Amino acid sequence: MKQLILASTSIIYGGTYLDYLLEELKLHYNDTNEVLFIPYARPGGISYDDYTKVVQKAFGKINIEIVGLHTCKNPKEALHNAKGVFVGGGNTFVLVNQLYKNDLMTPLKQIITKGIPYLGTSAGSNICGLNICTTNDMPIVYPPSFKTLGVVPFNINPHYLDPLPGSKHMGETRADRIKEFHEFNTQPVVGLREGSYLKVKNDKILLKGMYSARVFEQEKIPYELETETDCSFLY
Repeated sequence: MKQLILASTSIIYGGTYLDYLLEELKLHYNDTNEVLFIPYARPGGISYDDYTKVVQKAFGKINIEIVGLHTCKNPKEALHNAKGVFVGGGNTFVLVNQLYKNDLMTPLKQIITKGIPYLGTSAGSNICGLNICTTNDMPIVYPPSFKTLGVVPFNINPHYLDPLPGSKHMGETRADRIKEFHEFNTQPVVGLREGSYLKVKNDKILLKGMYSARVFEQEKIPYELETETDCSFLY
């Protein structure tokens, strides 16, 4: 049994932290009033304490207490005892490196598989795919492996941006980068636009949120999935 929300972002344009997801999160975490937060991705190099305070403020609006994993003397034990987990965004390489350093990748997968409600935003969504090779982040640290949780059978590209018609930018688009990825890898890639998320319940995957998603498969023309589409065929 799995219960996951995998969001492209924690903040949409003009909004505040997690505000567009709060009603969904009330239902997602309805069996607990405490969520374990993993702050390892450190967006902008923010400290674990300061990052946790941002999350505490948001979750306080729905009367859920947040405990930062970094404050727990035994992180593995804290994970196994968690009633809900949130892995925030930031730098995916930093996040994965710290999870491996603390030997937490396997325990995290175990509790997700057991059915503990999980929320990931950006980097926290990236790690639920098969690997992190489709992240947009710079590899500012070198994790032991790019392999991640694999609790969904594809990769995710959060913050997916469509090519801009008439743009004078000469660098590769997101679509170009994912095409390069498929020269060497076979798994699908789901491009999640800002304000969209995947809701996973057992083996059912539903696209939710404001926008469609762009799906890339090896040797196929990319295609759109409209919001509220059942994406379980990607298994």
